[in-house]
Amino acid sequence: MTTIDIDAVKDYLLSLQDEICAQLEQEDGQAVFIEESWQRDGGGGGRTRVITDGAVIEKGGVNFSHVFGEQMPPSATAGRPELAGRSYQAMGVSLVIHPHNPYVPTSHANVRLFVAEKEGHDPVWWFGGGYDLTPYYGNEQDCQHWHQTAQQACLPFGEEIYPKYKQWCDDYFYLKHRDEPRGVGGLFYDDLNEWGFDRSFAFMQAVGNSYIEAYRPIVARRKAQPYSDRERQFQLYRRGRYVEFNLVYDRGTVFGLQSGGRTESILMSLPPLVRWDYDWSPEPGSPEAVLYNHYLIAKDWL
Repeated sequence: MTTIDIDAVKDYLLSLQDEICAQLEQEDGQAVFIEESWQRDGGGGGRTRVITDGAVIEKGGVNFSHVFGEQMPPSATAGRPELAGRSYQAMGVSLVIHPHNPYVPTSHANVRLFVAEKEGHDPVWWFGGGYDLTPYYGNEQDCQHWHQTAQQACLPFGEEIYPKYKQWCDDYFYLKHRDEPRGVGGLFYDDLNEWGFDRSFAFMQAVGNSYIEAYRPIVARRKAQPYSDRERQFQLYRRGRYVEFNLVYDRGTVFGLQSGGRTESILMSLPPLVRWDYDWSPEPGSPEAVLYNHYLIAKDWL
């Protein structure tokens, strides 16, 4: 039996939330995160941190949660029906950052631990998470930096890890009804326990720690780039894809709603402003068309 140290994971996640919030506040230079602690009726709780109307960040949230339940939600047992009926606990940090400037990409990250328990049986546990980047106007330098940082985080765990989890990310963050990727990907993994607890936990920390290293330099490079209403309107249109994915496909959103989580915290990932235009397509050769033709495609960014 592998010994799992839930307290160590919780301590790490709380410190990760602190570090990411501090760095994002520094990069924004104006707004600060507002924190709200909450308790869940079914067990557990968390602390939600939201930043709005900053100099750089239009809306962002960095959430920590640790929840308990007597019955695993359907979303958690869909791929593992043998765990149905077990009690569970789940903890993680989940974040989404929506900048003002259309040249600064939206970013998302999540790292989590799930434990399913049944009296008389060893607990079943696994780690999951990752991060992905959603540009509105693509930039080669930014995409390469994002993926190089992800690769370096994975490298101590094997040269095959980044390609494997990069592909998983490409497959997961895909809008089937649109037949297009949500963005330019990054890392995604789930059900990680075959390495044992210590190594799996170390990988979670490598992914969590590398997110801000991947994202903050991109924000710093692009946050002062001039833009017009044309770019802003395209950003709002593309944000619609983000909303569609989160409400239709995202496992974390579905799990949170099915488990009776705090709705305001779960849906803090949605942007403050968004638009849908009927049957819109970019003008051929336009900067908007470049996003579709050059960035929203399967690609080796290294």
